[in-house]
Amino acid sequence: MYHLQGPQVLQMLKKSLRKSLPESLKVYTTVFHMNQGNPFKLKAVVDKWPDFTTVVIRPQKQEMTDDFDHYTNTYQIYYKNPTNCQEFLGASDVINWKQHLQIQSSQLSLNEVIQNLAATKSFQVKQTHCILYMMAETMKKLIPSLLEGKNVSPNSGKPKAICQEMFKPSSLDVTHAALVNKFWHFGGNERSQRFIERCIQNFPTFCLLGPEGTPVSWNLMDQTGELRMAGTLPEYRAHGLITQVIYSHSHYLNKLGFPIYSHVDKSNKTMQKVSKKLDHITIPCGWNQWHCVPL
Repeated sequence: MYHLQGPQVLQMLKKSLRKSLPESLKVYTTVFHMNQGNPFKLKAVVDKWPDFTTVVIRPQKQEMTDDFDHYTNTYQIYYKNPTNCQEFLGASDVINWKQHLQIQSSQLSLNEVIQNLAATKSFQVKQTHCILYMMAETMKKLIPSLLEGKNVSPNSGKPKAICQEMFKPSSLDVTHAALVNKFWHFGGNERSQRFIERCIQNFPTFCLLGPEGTPVSWNLMDQTGELRMAGTLPEYRAHGLITQVIYSHSHYLNKLGFPIYSHVDKSNKTMQKVSKKLDHITIPCGWNQWHCVPL
C-alpha cells in the first residue's frame, strides 16, 4: 500500500484518473478538492504507484473515532482490476470493516467486489444506485464525448426570475445545519447534522432567504465536491426556488473551476425535472453507494 501525499503527487493521480472518466468521477473530484486545501483531511492510498489498479480515498484514522458514524467513515473507490481490488480492500489496514461505513464509487461493477467481501468480512451491505448528473460546462471540459448529439447552448438552462423583494440570495451558516438535516433524505440524526455542519463550514453553500430572513431553499457541497442536500421548505415548493438555487450555486462554483455534478434518486421525479431544466446531463455509470454494517 502506498500513501500519496503532497500536491505534485496528487496532481499526478488526478491527471491519471481523468483518463478514466466517468468511471473514476467520484475519486477524481475528491482528489481535486484535496488539492484545494483538503479541509476534510482525506488521504489517498493505492495498491501500486504509479501504475495503480485500485485507488481508495479515506479519512485519516484519527478522524474515524466513532465506529457508528458512517458519514465520516466514508471511502471513495476506483479500480481497474476486480481481483486486485478485492485483495486490496480485504487487507486489514485499507478499510476498517469493523465500523459502520459508506463506500462511494461511480462504478456499479464494484458491487460484486463488495458483496464478496461481505461474505468473508461478515458485514451487511445496502446498496443505493441513483441517477448521476453533470453540468454541461463541466462535461464539455472533462468528458466532451458524452455531449455528442446533445443540443446544449451556452445560455440554456437559465431558470425564470423569482421575486427579488421576497427572496434574497445568501449562504448558509452553521446554525442552519439542523434545518438542512431535517429535510435531507440520508440525514435526520445527530451524526448527519455534524457532517452537514462540517460541509457548511468548509465548502461554498447557497440559499434563498424568505420574508422572515431564514433559509427557505438551499444547496450544499460535500467533501467529494458533489452538490448535495438540496431542499426547500414544503410551504415554498412548486415556485421554482430550488431550480434557482442550484443554478446560482453551480454557476458560482463553475467560475471557481470546480467540477459540477450531483445525483438524484430514481423515484424523485421532481428533481429529475429540475436537472433536465438546468441542462444537467445524465452520466451512464450512475451514482453508487454501499452502506456497510458489521454483523
